[in-house]
Amino acid sequence: MHIFAMTRQAPVRLRFFAWLLLAGLFSHSEAASGPVAPSGLPFVVDVWDNGDGLPQNSVIAMIQARDGYFWLGTLNGLVRFDGNSFTCFNVNNTPGLPSDRIVFLYEDSRRTLWAGTDGAGLCAISNGVVRILDTGGNSGTIDYASEDETGAVWFVTVEGRFFCWRNGRLDLHPAGLPPEMAVQLFMRSTHMLVPGKAGENWRLQNGQVTQWRGDVLEKNLGGCPWKGEYITAVLSGLPGVTFDQNVKAVAVDHDGNLAVGTLDDGVWFNSAGVWRHLSTEQGLSYRTVLSLYFDHDNNLWVGTDGGGLDRVKMQTFTSPAKLHSGVAQSITADAQGSLWVAFNGGGLSQVETNSATDFHIGVKNNAWSVLVDNRQQVWAGTRDEGLFRLTGQNFESVPEAGGIGQDVFALYQDRAGNLWAGGQDGLGCYDGQNWKIYSAADGLPAGSAVRAITQDAQGNLWIGTEGGLFQLRDGKLSAAPAPVVDISYLLADPGGLWVGTSGHGLVRFQNGTWTACSTLNGGLAADDIGYLVEDDADNLWIGSYEGLLRVEKKSFADFASGAARTVACRTFLARECSAGAQPAAARIADGRLWFPTVQGVVSVNPADLQPDTNPPPVVIESARVDGVEQKTNLLGSAWNAAVTLAPGNEQLEIHFTALSFSAPRGAASGARFKFRLDGRDDDWTDAGSERVAHFNHLAPGLYVFRVTACNEDGVWNDNCAILPIAVQPPFWRKPGFVTLAAAVLLAALAGIIYLISTAKLKRQVRHLQQKELIEQERARIARDLHDQVGANLTQVALLGELAETDKDQPGEVVQHAQQICATARDTTRSLDEIVWSLNPANDTLEGLANYACKYAQDYFALAGIRYRADLPPHLPPAPILPEVRHNVFLAFKEAVNNVVKHAQAGEARVGLRLEPGKFILEVADNGRGAGESPEKQTRNGLKNMRRRLADVRGSFEISPNPGGGTIVRLIVPLAID
Repeated sequence: MHIFAMTRQAPVRLRFFAWLLLAGLFSHSEAASGPVAPSGLPFVVDVWDNGDGLPQNSVIAMIQARDGYFWLGTLNGLVRFDGNSFTCFNVNNTPGLPSDRIVFLYEDSRRTLWAGTDGAGLCAISNGVVRILDTGGNSGTIDYASEDETGAVWFVTVEGRFFCWRNGRLDLHPAGLPPEMAVQLFMRSTHMLVPGKAGENWRLQNGQVTQWRGDVLEKNLGGCPWKGEYITAVLSGLPGVTFDQNVKAVAVDHDGNLAVGTLDDGVWFNSAGVWRHLSTEQGLSYRTVLSLYFDHDNNLWVGTDGGGLDRVKMQTFTSPAKLHSGVAQSITADAQGSLWVAFNGGGLSQVETNSATDFHIGVKNNAWSVLVDNRQQVWAGTRDEGLFRLTGQNFESVPEAGGIGQDVFALYQDRAGNLWAGGQDGLGCYDGQNWKIYSAADGLPAGSAVRAITQDAQGNLWIGTEGGLFQLRDGKLSAAPAPVVDISYLLADPGGLWVGTSGHGLVRFQNGTWTACSTLNGGLAADDIGYLVEDDADNLWIGSYEGLLRVEKKSFADFASGAARTVACRTFLARECSAGAQPAAARIADGRLWFPTVQGVVSVNPADLQPDTNPPPVVIESARVDGVEQKTNLLGSAWNAAVTLAPGNEQLEIHFTALSFSAPRGAASGARFKFRLDGRDDDWTDAGSERVAHFNHLAPGLYVFRVTACNEDGVWNDNCAILPIAVQPPFWRKPGFVTLAAAVLLAALAGIIYLISTAKLKRQVRHLQQKELIEQERARIARDLHDQVGANLTQVALLGELAETDKDQPGEVVQHAQQICATARDTTRSLDEIVWSLNPANDTLEGLANYACKYAQDYFALAGIRYRADLPPHLPPAPILPEVRHNVFLAFKEAVNNVVKHAQAGEARVGLRLEPGKFILEVADNGRGAGESPEKQTRNGLKNMRRRLADVRGSFEISPNPGGGTIVRLIVPLAID
């Protein structure tokens, strides 16, 4: 819907209703403006630009989303800001983003971020997903958006068109838009109407600034104080309204105060009816302002046209308006409430309520330290010109103190009224009349300047030098066993001694114990300490090169006792503080503290400092496994998915942040973090200001990463950001594999036990079998001896008795003698067989074959039978058990005997054949054959041969010989290696 036309001609009434912009342009408002404050503003401005990571220095649009992030629209991409760093999203790294030229931003109640582009239409970003909406190509550049009570989002373009998003679709030609609502939207888009925080509205119309609640005027601020260029809009049926096209942005803070950003005239802020101007002269980075926004902490953010992003905060630290801004070294107060300030190279100044008086000192005007004693005498130490004292209106040299050197760094008055001065060459004491000089001859380290002096509650004087800490007691100097030597400042309180160092942080001496606190051990924000001062709330203020710090004494006591790992340290100013002089900072009667810095003197009343009780939201932004990003959608801030590490992954790094927008620019202690990995850590790890956690070689298992943060006041967020982590085990550590491996192991163990048991049982069986074989062998030997040798010997004995009986019969005696000889020969053969069977060297096939053939040859020769042996030329080295050899030989012997006794053969043959797994021993003859032999004579012999072969798992065969006679085959199993 086209609502108005940008023209400067006569009014033209549109079809539905319209207003027209007239040609009445005015360069300045003619109305009187409201009161304007003087140039000294209670603001401090911090600037971020492309040197800090901003992709382009024109911040055209900005909004703080409900999740706490700041979103910025620039001409070089959409930017997310967490208060510390920028993340840029552009067409190259963000799928779906239509253009890098982001000129409009709005977030609705559904947390959808609407981004309008310059010439590429509109897109909606939800849960990190970009959706491009078709605007028909003629919607123009979006200038304003608002959500009504039904959830519909209305958009207004600079060309005067309206369109609407409702029910999940974009309506480019909405019907039924009430004229009153259209007027409201147009007036808001042109900044004529600015909604407040509590139902009020600001109106910037007709060159006037007023505040209304409904139709009731609450405030009239008069004319606009900035330079304006006005256009009159003629509304249908209404009088013309003039608005300022030089007003580029407006915002209302939490208290209802109005801020206006202008073209080439900076920011105008109204508080309590008074306008304050903020431009480049007051620290703004650029005069033209394109966007304004008050964050949740009521800080004003200013998007400039080329100067980057500015943050404007109320300034709690002030500087005397009359005092120059040189390098302030030392501050002290007198009894009348005046301040005395020593400036490096700028002399001294006395600051009173409404004036400041400068004093020149020496030739070089190089003041370094200043002290007003209890007699209101002003003393000043210089560089290169020694100690001075104010006499009348001039500072005069004190030559009596020349022994401490020409560089005077420290001035101190003890409780007895003595003045102490520390210089390059020693320590001096003035009792009101005389000076006493302490030097290397008295125990001070040679060549070490005296930098600090203080007196403890017991009256001991402590002297800090560049060569260590010393104590003066009863007029004697002695070295103190301090853990540091680079002493820069000393401060005594009723509880003990505070020691500042130039590079090793803060040290506390209390009850005989030294406690050191530094950036690495204790969470101190800086290790280089220039000065120390207490406030009335038991805090210790520290000046350092990194800025002005505050440490709660109680937190240091907890750190010293081990009850806390860090001290509560907050950075208030990122401005470099001065160092090297005592006194440095000053506390005056009303409790206000004055601090010297390299940019002059600043002061604060600690009672005015209100702690920030809002902890910062913590967000886990990404996780990388071995350098590979795991969060695939970096545009979405919410991320609840778990991270999985596969076997072989070694490194995990998790990036997190805290959404904190109030910490001083560049302060290291703006937000502090601590994290814990449940499943591995029992306690929290203090990460300080680091926003990444590294883990290497995590063991397989399930973990939960937790991280939280505290703000600059040490208020921790109890709601941690959480990221589940799963580290997968290698396959050999998975439950299934472990179960299988355990089963296999148990089976293997059972098998081993079985094998061992079986082997043991087999050994026992073999032992029993061997024992049985031995018994059998012994029985056989006994049987053979009994059956053969015993019988033959018995026969010899009988034949001898017969010969004795028949001695008278010579013929009988001869016959008996012949029988005795035959029996003896048979006994000899039997003994030879027994010995052969017992010799293990014969337990081979070759031994059996040779012995059998020799036996057959001898036996057939005695019987007069021709004999032939058929043996293989080479016999394998096959072992034969003694039992097998014995039974086979006896069967063979029986077969040979049968040939001699029963076959009536004239020729015999012995043969040996080898077949797979066995050998065959044959005995063949050409006798009358087995069938013709008397059965009674052969039956028992054959039966014995079969039995013997069966005992060795062999077989026995007898068959007719093809050439006549009989052939006997002894078939025996054979194991060949």
